[in-house]
Amino acid sequence: MADATHPVDDEALGARVLTALGRVIDPEIRRPVTELDMIRGVDVQPGGTVRVDLQLTIVGCPAADTIERDVRIAAGSVDGVSSVSVDVSVMDPAVRAALTARLREGRPKGVQFTPDSLTRVIAVTSGKGGVGKSTVTVNLAVALARRGLRVGIVDVDVHGFSVPGLMGLTDEHGVAPRPTRVDSMILPPVAHDVKVVSIGMFVDDASTAVSWRGPMLHRTVNQFLTDVWFGDLDVLLLDMPPGTGDVAISVGQLLPHAEVLVVTTPQAAAADVAERSGIVARQTGQRVIGVVENMAGLVRPDGSVLHLFGEGGGAETAARLSRGQDSPVPVLGSVPLSVPLRQGGDAGEPVVLGAPDDPAAVALTGIADRVVALGRGLSGRKLGLSLS
Repeated sequence: MADATHPVDDEALGARVLTALGRVIDPEIRRPVTELDMIRGVDVQPGGTVRVDLQLTIVGCPAADTIERDVRIAAGSVDGVSSVSVDVSVMDPAVRAALTARLREGRPKGVQFTPDSLTRVIAVTSGKGGVGKSTVTVNLAVALARRGLRVGIVDVDVHGFSVPGLMGLTDEHGVAPRPTRVDSMILPPVAHDVKVVSIGMFVDDASTAVSWRGPMLHRTVNQFLTDVWFGDLDVLLLDMPPGTGDVAISVGQLLPHAEVLVVTTPQAAAADVAERSGIVARQTGQRVIGVVENMAGLVRPDGSVLHLFGEGGGAETAARLSRGQDSPVPVLGSVPLSVPLRQGGDAGEPVVLGAPDDPAAVALTGIADRVVALGRGLSGRKLGLSLS
């Protein structure tokens, strides 16, 4: 235990406390608080009393209580510490500007996810609404995160946003939390280890109807891809709106290197429309990597399957989309109708977490495995080679 006659011991104890604080992670930025310059100092007094000077990024930081608690626990866990006090303040503008500049260091201005980025961008599309595209997106994201990948979702279905609710980010009134802003940088909320941003986080009422036209839609998509700080992601999933309208065109312009996953139902009519979304994506240079057939059948208690929406739509869509590509477009999986899948969506707990043994969860986990196994194409990427 440190005392006034042994300043070297006090110094050593302070160093151990600082090391322990390096294990405290900011829940929004997902970096150690020591790395973010949030610890201004550690003062050790005689008898092992420790005072930690903690500075938050902004006034009213929503994670303030969590960070202060974790700092207090981490410092108190160090052998030789008898008590801990935490003095909380807020970064001054110069320190905050330096932090945001450092976080953005090495990243190009404008859209973060360029062809040279190490992040794999996958747009989940559908030709029509109501096929379960958003449900597939959130379960795929969570299944990938469970594999240890760093995953983000951009809900670009501006008119029909549903991702915040499906991810459990909304309150009892259906209202999602507003992302934290650090200067011009927007920090996306995190749910189930997935970073999420949606227009639903910027409206005051869950029932608000967003009735925007092309230029405003393009500006919103561009801002999500430019100002939202996702950090280093392995995979970014885009929950696209149905059809081939303004947002699909904007995403094609901003992310021409994105891969495309087409969601359809088994019925022939859905397959007809699903093909169109893949064709538009391919016209902008994007590559269709697979088809997911949702609502593929209802498994009854006796084990038989009732095909409420017919059969074969997924295979038919894949066959049509294979025309014009160098390699066939595979059906990555068929997701059966499932009560736990629906219940998980309503509760904000994706079925791959809430009921992992359910047939729908097993199918969705298998689709995530196949997406990873497909790897990422090199189209549009610099290989870092030079000829001498």
